[in-house]
Amino acid sequence: MARIVGTYEQTSTAGETVNAFVPAPLPPSNPPLNMDAELSALLQRAEAAVGRLKLAGTMVPSLDWLLYSFVRKEAVVSSQIEGTQATLVDLLMYEAAGKADAVDDDDVRQVCNYVDALSYARKQMRSKKGLPLSMRLLNEAHRRLMKNVRGGHRSSGEIRRSQNWIGGTRPGNAVYVPPPPHSLGDLLGSLEKYIHAKDPLPPLARAGLLHAQFETIHPYLDGNGRIGRLLITLLFEHWKLLDTPLLYLSLYFKRHRAEYYRLLNAIRTDGDFESWLNYFLEGVAIIADETVATTQNLFALISSDRTKALSRRSTSVAGVRLFEVLPDHPIITVAEAVRLLKTTKPTATKAVFGLVDAEILVEVTGRRRDRAYSYEAYLNLLRAGTEPEGRFM
Repeated sequence: MARIVGTYEQTSTAGETVNAFVPAPLPPSNPPLNMDAELSALLQRAEAAVGRLKLAGTMVPSLDWLLYSFVRKEAVVSSQIEGTQATLVDLLMYEAAGKADAVDDDDVRQVCNYVDALSYARKQMRSKKGLPLSMRLLNEAHRRLMKNVRGGHRSSGEIRRSQNWIGGTRPGNAVYVPPPPHSLGDLLGSLEKYIHAKDPLPPLARAGLLHAQFETIHPYLDGNGRIGRLLITLLFEHWKLLDTPLLYLSLYFKRHRAEYYRLLNAIRTDGDFESWLNYFLEGVAIIADETVATTQNLFALISSDRTKALSRRSTSVAGVRLFEVLPDHPIITVAEAVRLLKTTKPTATKAVFGLVDAEILVEVTGRRRDRAYSYEAYLNLLRAGTEPEGRFM
């Protein structure tokens, strides 16, 4: 029996008449989702991996270090899927020195905006007086995502009032035409209702379905992909699958980008939610386990380097203090060290040079002035997978 997943509606845009797809509300029905043996096994594997990741987050000495790094990694990779060229190092250099030499500042601002949008949304959800997970919250996150960047003038924070399309050079040869604007209110109302509904489907499966539905609705003129992936992070926290955003699922989508788009489209054309969920759950399992391993490796490195710093006679007391903030500031300048340590420039300079002598910090600009220093070994572990296509370190 073929599954009914939506209807097509003729609409006119850019002088052409096209068939826009209007998806049926979640969950899938007629027939319902088939949780067969393969999908159930993948679900169990993903749930176990997320459980291990949640436990790892409670056992690390400083969760803030991980959040700082992993949120930025997710922001970089999610933005790269949309075509930005900024790397994790570019972002950290921009935060440390106010500029990134290797890439357009607009690309870095887009990543910074993603970090700001996620931070805002999480703060709202955790506050008693804040917004719950809702379209209003996503609209406010979208407003922050699109602030002062290319495309930001295109109704940031607002549901689109015109027809859009995906792929192709014009509506007539588009790969996919999302729902017409007049249907968005009902569609997004149903999506929000499903977020908060009681449903027998496991939360991980529902997160995958909601991401696919959001991408199918495509409610904004720009930024849909990034907000759709941010929604996954917020759902994990909303349903208490994770206490903090440690899972950077965009890395899996980036690795298997063609399959990501193919399977999303197969939902619309064939009603194949099952293949999409197989892909989604496998990604959750793989990235969760990789994140646990990265977490262990990062803290093993920090422990080893702390011992190294303490054993060097050239490491001052200020240098030891500076080392303890490096995971939150893995690229640093002397000026930033002055601010973080609340000390004088000579003391901060001595602290930085002591960590350079201990082979913990590495000068990365090659300049005589305005130098920046990188906690290179830490970044090497963290930035795996964050180089955009065409750029290699």
